[in-house]
Amino acid sequence: MRIFFSARRHLPILALGAALVVTGCGGLRTAKAPLDRTLEKSSCTPNADTLIVMLPGAYSHPDEFEREGFVKALNDNRLAVDVMRVDAHLGYYNARTILERLHQDVIAPARGQGYKAIWIVGISVGGFGGLLYAQTHPGELAGLVAIAPYLGERALGADIANAGGLARWTGPLGDPPGSDPRIPNETQLWQWLRGYVGATATFGARPPLYLGYGVDDRFAFSHRLLAAALPASRVFTTEGGHDWPEWTRLWRRMLPTLPLPGCPG
Repeated sequence: MRIFFSARRHLPILALGAALVVTGCGGLRTAKAPLDRTLEKSSCTPNADTLIVMLPGAYSHPDEFEREGFVKALNDNRLAVDVMRVDAHLGYYNARTILERLHQDVIAPARGQGYKAIWIVGISVGGFGGLLYAQTHPGELAGLVAIAPYLGERALGADIANAGGLARWTGPLGDPPGSDPRIPNETQLWQWLRGYVGATATFGARPPLYLGYGVDDRFAFSHRLLAAALPASRVFTTEGGHDWPEWTRLWRRMLPTLPLPGCPG
């Protein structure tokens, strides 16, 4: 198995599998090209110019976005957006191909089809993937929604907290041995996230970032560190932990605040 390097030691991201408690756990699937994806057109306009790309958790299937009401919530809020549900499962992260496949199979073709604004909505490891994509492809995303994102090992979060938070933390100097600039490790991601401190990001190098998490989520320690760097209006919490009921509540609370186009009329 090829390894996705951790910020602290060489571990596959989800040899942390026990840490990612998601619904529908199963065996690791094989990455293939192209990514499987399903496009759902807007229910209120035939020519939506905004696309929402949905990335599932490690062992979730993209159809769960439909089953759990994520797509219905867009219609309930009368938003003129198309949705692409992407089968970006854990195999792509372990194979270190997730960013390449997202670009070649999803984002670049969407641009070619005329979409003017592309958002990524990612859950758990999908949130991590969305953040990595925004970091490595500056200017390509109009916005990013990270729901209960995986943000690296607890020890890294403790380093940030001990430094006094993200605004004061600088991280180690230089890149760790074996790091791949095409796929940043968790430390490099946090260094990029420091750019959100003290400013409201607009479309550009860092897209507007919206964060949602359950207060009892096992990753909530890291979520709170990131939340402190974001405007309060872009941080959402709910009771509960790391599962679909919490994620669906968060999504429904976040949607009315997102700058997405509404249906005509």
